[in-house]
Amino acid sequence: MKQKQLNIAIFTPSQNPYSETFIQAHKKHLKGRVFYYYGMGAHIQLEGGGRLMPVSLCKFYRIYEKLFKKGKAYLWHKRLLYSLKKNKIDVVLVEYGTHAHHLYNVLKTSKIPTVVHFHGYDASIKSIIESCNYYKEVFSFSKAIVVVSNVMKQALLEIGCPKSKLVYNANAPQHEFETVTPDFSKKQFLFVGRFTDKKAPYYTIMAFNKVLKKHPDATLLMAGDGVLLNTCKNLVNYLNIAQNVTFLGVITPETYSDLLRESLAFVQHSVTASNGDMEGTPLAVLEASVAGLPVISTYHAGIPDVIKHGETGLLSDEHDVETMANHMCKVLDDLDYAKQLGCAGKIYIKKHFSLQRHIDGLQEVLNSER
Repeated sequence: MKQKQLNIAIFTPSQNPYSETFIQAHKKHLKGRVFYYYGMGAHIQLEGGGRLMPVSLCKFYRIYEKLFKKGKAYLWHKRLLYSLKKNKIDVVLVEYGTHAHHLYNVLKTSKIPTVVHFHGYDASIKSIIESCNYYKEVFSFSKAIVVVSNVMKQALLEIGCPKSKLVYNANAPQHEFETVTPDFSKKQFLFVGRFTDKKAPYYTIMAFNKVLKKHPDATLLMAGDGVLLNTCKNLVNYLNIAQNVTFLGVITPETYSDLLRESLAFVQHSVTASNGDMEGTPLAVLEASVAGLPVISTYHAGIPDVIKHGETGLLSDEHDVETMANHMCKVLDDLDYAKQLGCAGKIYIKKHFSLQRHIDGLQEVLNSER
């Protein structure tokens, strides 16, 4: 007997942000009928689905809300519950623990099996964890909790997540990056990511400045946007290395692929921010590695889960600018070694962290909760 198609509701705080390609991968590749709900509270919408509730019924509940003083959340809860029932949702996937906390009452009322996917900041920023009551309610009503790194798994265990509910399923790069073949044609380092505290782009610049003492013709490309962008531009000007560092702004995946083909290594000096913020498993790191570039980064969060020091990349301790600079010089000094690291990385990521493996792992969790 043929099994009924799974109706999956994916909830995310915002629609298609450029830096969250992992959520788009879930929407695109999960098997079943996917209903994509985005936004917060009264602003939650169903992509391509029109109104969550008929106007007449919405008016009725609005009057009821005012008459009986049900509170501001009453109406959007009713709208969402109506939509979930109408679309016969079998299982819910909530992206980010914070969003699961936001949706707690409505999802608990729906009694639909719920899987919560943590990604990074939601499992590490102290104030956010506290504001979500240490996710006690989320851990209680969720059928499974998905984490993307072993560090994240341990962090959630420490705040009370039942071990039986935790599922480790690292992020994965998009297929197109597997097809990239670097030619190592330039003495060029590449950083792609948000200019935020946990990515500490200023440390990458400081390490690169040291590299220039030995390799004055090396270059650094930095793509992305964020609160530290102007700070980094000022640092580059202060160090008088503007002729060697180029800020590209936000780039497309296609441009990223082109830059990977011509670069020598991917660089990212991730650290734990003062507020506790940490990476999950950075997608840009996975994409660079599966493209065949050595990754020069740090022992931070999920990075050592996917980058093996001395085998597929070179890792230093957080805040250790000197060692990072030495690692950058090492690949500049020995092109064959850089190619060896890159080739091993491509093989390792394709074997252990492919997109298919990630989707299959998540699919298995969702199927088991239907």
